[in-house]
Amino acid sequence: MTTLTTRRFASRAALDAALEQRLRQAIGASGASAIMLSGGTTPLPAYRELAQRPPPHDEGLHIVFSDERYVPSDADASNYHQARALLEALALPASAVARVRTELPIEEAASDYERQLAALLNAGVPLGLGLLGLGADGHTASLFGTADLERARGHLAIAVHRPDGMSAVSVTPDFLAGVREPVFVVASSGKHLAVAALIAQDPNLIAWRAVQGCPRLELWVHDANAADLLPAAGAPANRR
Repeated sequence: MTTLTTRRFASRAALDAALEQRLRQAIGASGASAIMLSGGTTPLPAYRELAQRPPPHDEGLHIVFSDERYVPSDADASNYHQARALLEALALPASAVARVRTELPIEEAASDYERQLAALLNAGVPLGLGLLGLGADGHTASLFGTADLERARGHLAIAVHRPDGMSAVSVTPDFLAGVREPVFVVASSGKHLAVAALIAQDPNLIAWRAVQGCPRLELWVHDANAADLLPAAGAPANRR
């Protein structure tokens, strides 16, 4: 059974501030832990604010990414590049950042990333806060369709050929099942149907299927078009 709790934010600024605070708490937690960052534009204001005022953190902090486009690591489209200012502000050693090595052939990059994730899990590092995006088409990370979910079985990361013609490396439902605090963060218009489907726990929604192994998860959303579809802030949605 997966329990989904929804938080509705009255403004984008309120969402950004809440996300920064949640990340600040996760980064500053004592003991070894891993935080999963997502790509896209939604979390960038929080990343930038944290880079300006980085919180102190334990030496055991690790960072992983939900997915990565198959582009050079210094490209604007790279999730790693978008978060790089934050990583540098935290002064994390390279060994503490699980990065998709897009300088490798795509299948090798996926296998290498899977090895990095497996090493983290085998070392007993708990997966704490994990951020996820939600596409208007209902995808999350770089999991876009049933075929991706089927190929992901038994893996922690896979190579994906995206509908937009790009390639990517994505974490899988098996990996997401180990994330203790998965949070969908949505702040874009045009996604209200996907938001409504997630709240309804639509079994056809790829994003919902991707997190079926998670006992609990949260949806944080600011979208005026979705306001009437959401329960009151902090209220649990339907349960299964």
